[in-house]
Amino acid sequence: MKLIFNKTRRIVSTASLVLALSASCVFPNLASASTPKDSLVVGWQFDDIITLDTAEIFEFSGSEIAGNTYDRLIGFDPNDVSKIFGVAAESWTVSKDGKTFTFKMRKGVTFSSGNKMTAEDAAFSLQRAVILDKSPAFILTQFGFNEDNVKDKIKAVDAHTLTIETDKAYAPTFVLYCLTATVASIVDKTEVMKHEADGDMGFAWLRTNYAGSGPYKIEQWKPSEIVVLSANKNYWAGAPEMKNVFIRHIAESSVQQLLLEKGDIDIARNLDTEQLKSLAGSTDVKLLKKGKGSLYYLSMNMKNPILAKPKVQEALKYLIDYKGLEETVWAGRGQVQQAFLPKGFLGALEDQPFSLDVEKAKALLAEAGYPNGFDIELIVRNKSIRIDTAKSIQTTFAKAGINVKLIPMDGKQVLTTYRARKHQLFFGSWGPDYQDPHTNADTFAKNLDNSDDAKSKPVAWRNAYEPKQMTKDTLAALLEPDSNKRANMYLAIQKAHQKSAPFAFIMQEQEVAGIRENVDGYVLGPSFDTNYYKDVVKK
Repeated sequence: MKLIFNKTRRIVSTASLVLALSASCVFPNLASASTPKDSLVVGWQFDDIITLDTAEIFEFSGSEIAGNTYDRLIGFDPNDVSKIFGVAAESWTVSKDGKTFTFKMRKGVTFSSGNKMTAEDAAFSLQRAVILDKSPAFILTQFGFNEDNVKDKIKAVDAHTLTIETDKAYAPTFVLYCLTATVASIVDKTEVMKHEADGDMGFAWLRTNYAGSGPYKIEQWKPSEIVVLSANKNYWAGAPEMKNVFIRHIAESSVQQLLLEKGDIDIARNLDTEQLKSLAGSTDVKLLKKGKGSLYYLSMNMKNPILAKPKVQEALKYLIDYKGLEETVWAGRGQVQQAFLPKGFLGALEDQPFSLDVEKAKALLAEAGYPNGFDIELIVRNKSIRIDTAKSIQTTFAKAGINVKLIPMDGKQVLTTYRARKHQLFFGSWGPDYQDPHTNADTFAKNLDNSDDAKSKPVAWRNAYEPKQMTKDTLAALLEPDSNKRANMYLAIQKAHQKSAPFAFIMQEQEVAGIRENVDGYVLGPSFDTNYYKDVVKK
């Protein structure tokens, strides 16, 4: 499907309305344009979208779009993640040795192209993600899959049967949760391969196009401008009531509030504390809140000789006003969490050993050889809550003589810099890729190869952090079958991580959306890709 703006007359008409939102911000005296009864208009900051290919998507916004437009083999209840259910697969079994998973595909699932989904599409999608080996591929390759063996290990036995053979007997829920990740989305093999060029398995084409079977189809994506979704009338679980979803990139939270109150948008996604306070008593707008697994943290690149010193790392952790941030910048939108597992995960550590203590930080800096502080740069995405947090860090660091130069960037810029480990300090967020503790332990506490050309590049690698014993402990916890023992292993890893890692975890997110009173059914889930539009209705 080519992503064009004039796909249908309805899309042209409503998209023109959405594009007029910017004009209503610049010229506030213009008359409001109410949104159509059969369409949803959303204000959101999504400048981090880099690609639409589910084998490559590794950003929050792109993952959310994929979560609304692609099916995966299985899913979980956003209100109780322990409840796992079939989506593209109706059922599954696990072999006695714990290494082979057999999925029975749901009949009657149709891609947007009109092609029927089969087990071959599911096998191809997983194989393709492994072979392309983009950023999220590790979620699958950690089970022993590689370019040479994946077609033997993941295969369609027949049109309705898929088998996946792992290299070890992992906890079954760990494997299943990984199959709920964006990278496990099922693409239309026939449609994708129709656009293959030079053996790329359709990669160049799918980065800006769509080949899924979800409740919505992607009609258009204009970077940092608009995403247009249209209802899949043939969706196996029933077509959504909203025929179109128009997601408009609106960076300013105050502008989102204005448009929401005027009725020009139905949902505002990036409201700041002041806007939330202002809307609290509104009769036209309601606030939907959901605790998320996303963690906001400060990281220190150990390639920098100053930041590589343990005493400096410890000092910086005592120069953050955790409680002050929770009560001001993050009021109603976050709670302090100082470990790499979010509260609610198996084995999450809730100890909070750090608080703002300038004198202690000064003493640690003196021990490290920096009694007068130092100059340092901090990169941060140009998003209000992140900028405000970074400014707070800048202020409290200055109390110990550390002069922080803030470098705001858009989403793509900051991610590119961070992933190339060309930063000094970084403030940003991380959301679990799946609902198992290994997802964050693998990210923050494991680094198998710290070389610049390493094949695996987790966040620990991005900050040149190479904890050899912690890496071994993380791999051991992955294979522990007893959940209580496994939880205790993660608690021990997090305690060691708090003491020695170049990360200061600050806040766990509570997402809040402002919604027009006549809109129901919008779902905020526990992860960045479980915010759903499919059940939205307008009264």
